[in-house]
Amino acid sequence: MCSESAGEGLGFVDVTAKSPRSMRTPSPGATPGTLVLTSDDKPRIFVIDYCATHVIEKEVSEIDEVAGYLEDETPSVTWVDVRGIGHQPTFERLGEIFHLHPLALEDVVNVPQRPKSDLYPEQQVVIARMIQMREDDSVKAEQVAIVFGKDFILTVQEDPDSDVFDPVRDRIRNAHGRIRSLGADYLAYALLDAVVDGFFPVLEQLGERLDDLELTVMDGRSSRSREIHHIKRELLTARRAIWPQRDVVNVLLREESPFVGKEARVYLRDTYDHAVQVMDMVETFREIASGLMDLYLSSVSNRMNEIMKVLTILSTIFLPITFIAGVYGMNFDTAVSPYNMPELKWRYGYPLTLAAMALSVLGLLLYYRRRGWLGGDDPR
Repeated sequence: MCSESAGEGLGFVDVTAKSPRSMRTPSPGATPGTLVLTSDDKPRIFVIDYCATHVIEKEVSEIDEVAGYLEDETPSVTWVDVRGIGHQPTFERLGEIFHLHPLALEDVVNVPQRPKSDLYPEQQVVIARMIQMREDDSVKAEQVAIVFGKDFILTVQEDPDSDVFDPVRDRIRNAHGRIRSLGADYLAYALLDAVVDGFFPVLEQLGERLDDLELTVMDGRSSRSREIHHIKRELLTARRAIWPQRDVVNVLLREESPFVGKEARVYLRDTYDHAVQVMDMVETFREIASGLMDLYLSSVSNRMNEIMKVLTILSTIFLPITFIAGVYGMNFDTAVSPYNMPELKWRYGYPLTLAAMALSVLGLLLYYRRRGWLGGDDPR
């Protein structure tokens, strides 16, 4: 087990008030290793210490209790799970206990970071992002830092209320599981694999919503543009999380790290395959969402064209009626000239005019019907 020693300098810790957009980002030109901590709430700290014969699992109230597990001479793997980022003294002490490099601690604390893998003299640092579905059907992205060495794992989660590591904890509790007989690098693989696999349930829900939209978007009667746009934004969030994460797994596979053994590399290939599969699903769903938006706009346009066709037909039906009424509404005096609308003197002029109007309407309706413009099929 690791013995406790004095930690390196952690750099300036900035706890000044900032705007919400920049509260977790150091000021331009800040010293490397600057931490930005804006919360005084203590994070929750859980410890799992295990080997092939025993498992100790507990929640500790003070960060110094963790040092006792690291100093224990019994060969075991210690997993310290920190949920929530805040409280300056806790993370300063955390850096001292695990001998974290100032740049590593900066990446762990200052969120969000782009997923990446960094190798330091005493630890390997993996920054990942996991996604979960909220109750309002929006996608929540959260940073997870995985720091591991020869016999310890430190995970720091941005959100203290939820994670995707419960299946890993169950595997540790299982006395016959493979994870109990392997080292910290295998646990790091299991945690990273759980993060990547956590994308699948979210994408399945988004896929089901796309299927439902596909069934209703054709009618064009109700607006679906807002919902389609919302799904496209959620897929963009997933894409931003998984795209660099594939590169992280690839780096762990190819990088000659003293903290990643050959057996763990073999299993990391499976994680890489899962990351590629998630990327394929995300890209496929994005194409489907874009196609649905185009299909929805096309159906709305077609429906508008149908409405304009009906209105045009109605206007053309009333056009000859308007013409007849306009002609016989000029009221030329027939006493001046016998050529000034002699029809005004007809005994049945009014009924004949109405009959002409009706025949014009029926003639146009019959013509439109035969052409397929008003009901029926186009004979061509």
